[in-house]
Amino acid sequence: MLTESLARFSAENRWWVLGAWVVLLAVSIAIMNTLLASALTTQFVFTNTPEAQRGVDLIEEMRGLPISTNEVVIVRSETMTIDDPAFEQAVTDLTSRLQALGPDIIRLETLVDYPHTGLPFLLAEGRQTTIIPFTMAGDFDDATSNIADVVEVVETAKPPAGIEVLITGQATVGKDFLEVGQEGIKKGETFGVPMALIILALVFGTLVAAMLPVILAFASIFVALGAAALIGQVFALSFFVTNIIFMIGLAVGIDYSLFIVARYREERARGLEKIDAIARAGGTASRTVLFSGITVVISLFGMLLVPFNIFIGLGIGAILVVLASVLSALTLLPAILSILGNGIDRIRIPLVGRGVADFENGGGFWDSVSHGVMRQPIISILLAGGLLVAAAYPVVDLAIGFAGVSSMPDGIPAKEGFLVLDEEFSAGNVTPAQIVFEGNLDTPEFQGELRSLVAFLESDSRSAFGPEQPLQTNDAMTIGLLSVPVVGDSAEPLAVNAIDRLRNDYIPRIFTSGVVDVHVTGETAYNADFFAESKSSVWIVFPFVLGMSFILLMLVFRSIIVPIKAILLNLLSVGATYGILVLAFQKGWGANLGVLTQFDIIEAWIPLFLFSILFGLSMDYHVFLMSRIRERYDQTGDNADSVAFGIRTTGRLITGAGLIMVAVFWAFAAVDIVGLQQMGFGLGVAILIDATIVRIVLVPAAMKLLGDSNWYLPPFLNWLPDLRVEAEPVDPAPATFDD
Repeated sequence: MLTESLARFSAENRWWVLGAWVVLLAVSIAIMNTLLASALTTQFVFTNTPEAQRGVDLIEEMRGLPISTNEVVIVRSETMTIDDPAFEQAVTDLTSRLQALGPDIIRLETLVDYPHTGLPFLLAEGRQTTIIPFTMAGDFDDATSNIADVVEVVETAKPPAGIEVLITGQATVGKDFLEVGQEGIKKGETFGVPMALIILALVFGTLVAAMLPVILAFASIFVALGAAALIGQVFALSFFVTNIIFMIGLAVGIDYSLFIVARYREERARGLEKIDAIARAGGTASRTVLFSGITVVISLFGMLLVPFNIFIGLGIGAILVVLASVLSALTLLPAILSILGNGIDRIRIPLVGRGVADFENGGGFWDSVSHGVMRQPIISILLAGGLLVAAAYPVVDLAIGFAGVSSMPDGIPAKEGFLVLDEEFSAGNVTPAQIVFEGNLDTPEFQGELRSLVAFLESDSRSAFGPEQPLQTNDAMTIGLLSVPVVGDSAEPLAVNAIDRLRNDYIPRIFTSGVVDVHVTGETAYNADFFAESKSSVWIVFPFVLGMSFILLMLVFRSIIVPIKAILLNLLSVGATYGILVLAFQKGWGANLGVLTQFDIIEAWIPLFLFSILFGLSMDYHVFLMSRIRERYDQTGDNADSVAFGIRTTGRLITGAGLIMVAVFWAFAAVDIVGLQQMGFGLGVAILIDATIVRIVLVPAAMKLLGDSNWYLPPFLNWLPDLRVEAEPVDPAPATFDD
């Protein structure tokens, strides 16, 4: 058996394995420190070509330059106007300092101000606020890298008293999002790691055993970050990837080590010598970890099928850290266990037992719970299932959308600048609707249609559009760009509805000659296309994850009942999670408790993301529990006894592991970005439901009702390979308890 042989090899060659991991960690950390920053992007990019992406491609072709980001410096005063010499001088000085940054940071030809140009659109009504708009040099990632220099100019400006200087824009918002996300990682580490240690100490009863899974988790995280930094040189990863690696790495990395360490201590208590106990844990718990990791990775692969870089980046990050966690659990952990020997039980926790129970004779809390559930399986299913259905009901009110700049926490510089810009001008100056024309622009038909479009925009009944900029074209007059400011936050309904009118009403009604193709792009259009792609991806991701999970569980447990039941229970758990998300965020229950931000929508990427992640993690626990049940069933043939045995051997571990995941995920939910709050909170809720109601109540109750039918495999499938995760039991030999 591969995992048993690997565990024995790692234990017998402990120092070589440990040395190899030290080298791997050193290389990974060096790569991470050198390349990770350049591997991340705050830009959201399609990997296919919906309308918004086609528009972007045409703009880049027209300009011969990559799509750039717009920034706006805002200068305002409550006591002075632009006509005051001090105010005018402050604007002029600021413009000069921005020019001094040079063409590598700012496209200087785009930098304009009111004192030099007198352009009226640069001045707000009342003449007390003016803007200095400009475009960053290079592409989005270049702008993200260079925006700190621009922000420094703004922050170090020393205008006369009574004058305030602010900045907002796409790169500035991206910078602040990245900083808030990094702050979330710190919060997760600060709260999640100590909570994990406390729970592990309660599970194991010794400090050394408690610390070991945490050490393994961080080793996996650093290896995954190094690998992500390398991949990011070829495919830029969303900045969320660091958050997902830390979250999933702490959760899964601790869990995998927890189950193996627990099985090793159990085998030592049964009388096996050190190396044999490690090998036995390798042939049982490690094999379970391997197949659990495979199920998680398969579920995560569903995220790679969504044609959007945020999903692909999150999927890649999660897959990398799961693979690293499996590798560390199968190799590094046996080596460390071999080094520690009986030292695993050093530094006892006062008033807490060692956590090694007599599972053969039964008894205890978990045994009582399992037998209590199985005595009344129908009532248990009705009560637990009814509770989850009730929790899922609010999903009927689920509203999907996007959290824009206005959803960022108060005090964030980019948000403050955005609010002022939107109030006194239009935030759409930063993220305008970009209408791209492809075809013969040098025709009377197009010119007439263009005039009609401008008239429609100026007479828009909802006043959502600002004054358009002059039409830009390439030299061949085959590509044209009309930029039109859209009022408000690009993620708010006003802007979304405005883009919808453009695409589905104005443009089809006006451009009937066929001389040009019209594409609407820009940030709001991107959001709309992302929403559409997410909805269509559901029909790809859901069947893929469900189908692959069914096949793998059928192969592992040689049953069609086990995977069907697992899928149904997981769908119920996911539905309940969606419902609780609606209550916590849309209905404001979380805000009423003072812990979450009330928001009218759930981020569009959250449901699909949660489904992929949660299905993998839920299957994780299912494999752990069912493997012990199947192991016992192969020995005894007694279904009820096997279920009780599986619950009492894994109940404490699954609950502890679940609480660790909940602590980690909810720690990351403390970040002040709404999307990350919803992600962390949703993951924590789902794991809590899965580790308690589903695994402790619904699974044993359903297995009791089905009896031996749980293991039914149609005869025509007997040719399938036997991949069960638990090995046949071995008789223990007298232990020597050597170190």
